Amino acid sequence: MKDLLSKILIVAKREYFAYFLSPIAYVYLSTFIVVVNWMFFRAFFLIGQADLRPLFGMMPWIFLFFVPAVAMGKWSEERKQGTLELLFTLPINDISIVLAKFLAGLGLIATALALTLPIAITAVMLGNPDMGPIVGGYLGLLFLGGAYLSVGLVVSSLTENQIIAFILGVASSFALLVIGTPMLLGGSGSAFAGMVQYLGLASHFESISRGVVDSRDIIYYLSMIGFFLFINLKILETRARR
Repeated sequence: MKDLLSKILIVAKREYFAYFLSPIAYVYLSTFIVVVNWMFFRAFFLIGQADLRPLFGMMPWIFLFFVPAVAMGKWSEERKQGTLELLFTLPINDISIVLAKFLAGLGLIATALALTLPIAITAVMLGNPDMGPIVGGYLGLLFLGGAYLSVGLVVSSLTENQIIAFILGVASSFALLVIGTPMLLGGSGSAFAGMVQYLGLASHFESISRGVVDSRDIIYYLSMIGFFLFINLKILETRARR
């Protein structure tokens, strides 16, 4: 088990640093930081209050474009270059390769979030915010980013075109984000509406971002990520056999 985990981390580390071998990661991170800083300081100067809640409220929509951009080339580029079959001949099982790709992408998302910490420090220095929602907001964004990433990896495994993978990744993540929102349910209080609301990403993120870390929300995100990684694995195994 320890040896297997070591191999996963080695592949994940290689995949993570591969982002920085081209300008892609730098463009992603620079654009992300510019947008996030603009959103925060725009609200700061308009409202005159150092509060991260408006920013956390917008982050799921920013992630909606940022995370599929991270995921779009993870498998589609392997297929385009014809290295997918070679990848599955490595001395590591298939699910470990999928996990390594996922961890590499999650590492880049975590890096992007870490670069926003000066904003949180600024808010703490200028105001008196509750630390619970700040910690919960970052934790919720990490889980939300992981869910978006797992969806994006599935989409990336279906096509060789990165642009198509990006567009379908955004569309799929958007559907999972808005499902169960009052905008779609129309305020219905039925049992079916409650079930649909539970399936949506938004309600669970909102719960965690309030600083309330409920085990049901954690289980939901882990289950969602695990489900899409399993689908990703089955798609890749089918294509590798062909």
